Amino acid sequence: MPSLAYAMRVKPNQPENSPVRIELTKVRSALVLIFAAVAVFLLLNWALVTLRGLLMTILLAWLFSVSIEPVVSYLEKRKWRRGAATGAVMFGIVAGFAGFIALFGQLLFTQAASLLTTAPDIVRSVVSWINRNFDTTIDPQQLIESLNLTSSQATNLATSLAGGLVGFISALFGFVINLLAFMLFLFYLSADAPKVKRTIAQALPPKQQEVFSRIWNISIAKAGGFVLTRVVLALASFVITALFLLLLGVPYWLPISLFTAVVSQFIPNIGTYIGIALPALVALSENLTLAIAVVVFGVVYQQFENFILAPKLAAKALAIHPAVAFGAVLAGGTMLGAVGAFIAIPVMAIIVAIITTYLQRYEITEV
Repeated sequence: MPSLAYAMRVKPNQPENSPVRIELTKVRSALVLIFAAVAVFLLLNWALVTLRGLLMTILLAWLFSVSIEPVVSYLEKRKWRRGAATGAVMFGIVAGFAGFIALFGQLLFTQAASLLTTAPDIVRSVVSWINRNFDTTIDPQQLIESLNLTSSQATNLATSLAGGLVGFISALFGFVINLLAFMLFLFYLSADAPKVKRTIAQALPPKQQEVFSRIWNISIAKAGGFVLTRVVLALASFVITALFLLLLGVPYWLPISLFTAVVSQFIPNIGTYIGIALPALVALSENLTLAIAVVVFGVVYQQFENFILAPKLAAKALAIHPAVAFGAVLAGGTMLGAVGAFIAIPVMAIIVAIITTYLQRYEITEV
């Protein structure tokens, strides 16, 4: 039986726009589109797998450039050159971090190593108190194993921190290249942000340029303000919590204060209650009165942050619902690990800001 193509070739009187020829053209176009889509997908998948580290570095650098944009813009309005303003902000961040490590690095890693070593004992003490006062029969050893807090695992983790500041610097040395790349991308993405914006906009049609410019400005204004606000609130939480736990005599006050500060801002509003659980458990291993004092402090500080600190700092920043923030952190952590959890909220801030801007709302009509 002759093929369809052969039949077409041997019928010279068949018109060019015949149904058969049109159908074949559609099939060829569809096949080309499918193969092109598969090729693009495979190329993107290869790029994500092969260049994942570089892409994550660029993404982190862009998010940090967005975060420091409010400060850079403030200095630029004060007649600073943009490159100098970016350099000054980056220098301030690095100097602050280096100063903290110089002052508290040894104490932080020593306390963290000790906390990891004594974690099984803390769990046993807390479980014993719960069994004794609430007539429960929780097996502390089974709980320790389920939490991966066995003595050998805790010792291995503690050993990695036992070197203190020297061990930290040795570990950091292996990431010097990535750190330098991150700093370089961060500097140019911030210092040349207007040029980057114009370069991208020039590759778009006029209508898309307007949309792109608006989205860019939204990302800078809303997400940048959100991240900056969270950083300031985290610093305030860390300082106040650390001072309170130190004065109260809670063991391992420095690492657990840092944990509380980070968690409280990763998960807004309810994060303080989650973050205060660790110092409360550590305090409970000492005595009940100390644990109650820590819990009361957590509740009072949350109200102080919600009604005094946050309204003043976040007046122009984007508010994200706690459930959305929590879901974003879980999704980011699942897909990209610790880095994904870290960048989840800034990315969600940008998405929510864009949706809020372009979402058309209607009045509710009663039926």
